[in-house]
Amino acid sequence: MQLHIVKIGGKVVDNELMLQEILKGFIADPNPKILIHGGGKGATDLAERLGVPARMVNGRRITDDATLEIAVMVYAGWFNKKLVSALQAGGCNAFGMSGADGNVIQAHKRPVGEIDFGWVGDIDSVDAESLRHLLLARFTPVICAITHDGKGQLLNTNADTIASKVAQAMSDHYDVTLSFCFEKPGVLMDSEDNATVIPRIDKAGFLQLQEEGVVHTGMLPKLENAFSAASAGVRKVRVCGPDTFGQPDGGTIIY
Repeated sequence: MQLHIVKIGGKVVDNELMLQEILKGFIADPNPKILIHGGGKGATDLAERLGVPARMVNGRRITDDATLEIAVMVYAGWFNKKLVSALQAGGCNAFGMSGADGNVIQAHKRPVGEIDFGWVGDIDSVDAESLRHLLLARFTPVICAITHDGKGQLLNTNADTIASKVAQAMSDHYDVTLSFCFEKPGVLMDSEDNATVIPRIDKAGFLQLQEEGVVHTGMLPKLENAFSAASAGVRKVRVCGPDTFGQPDGGTIIY
């Protein structure tokens, strides 16, 4: 059976037109599906209003105590319930959750190396069986980018990583397509020109694009996680946007 796992970024959630375009296609898909979301822009905006500076390294957020509280409020609260209510309005029986709910995603605090990322989680396990039971009960899981360590500590975890790990875990039960959806139509050769979508990228091409500076900052973890999923047996992985989401081979195919 097919399963479509869709990850949407914070900028899409913030843009009502983009969000509705993607949700319309998501709701119309008759197959079982899972929605995974971040909320980087929303968390950054709230942090600024509260006077908490946001610190990013290579597209990844450093999470201190105050930033973790903001991330939980935005990701597990506002963004998650905004998406759940929008899906319910479209007839999709959404089930909002974090990684801590149902013990679906356990993680550990990232060890301190050259950079101390704070309360950032690296994933240890995904309970695919629990997600499968939700799907069999005709729920559509909507998972935010918050995990836990099983000892009472919540952790901020990159949503692209969650999407990749969930897709890999569910590949034992389903024929999985993983779509990373953001505000652009795909990976662009020129980030200012939406007509320059790169239709296919392999690992060697990714390394070359990275070396040339075409791929940088927030796109780096997205593509790293896309290749991780593709190499671990996820049948189809792509990076797309509102205009290309509804096209089966729209956006950039990762292989």
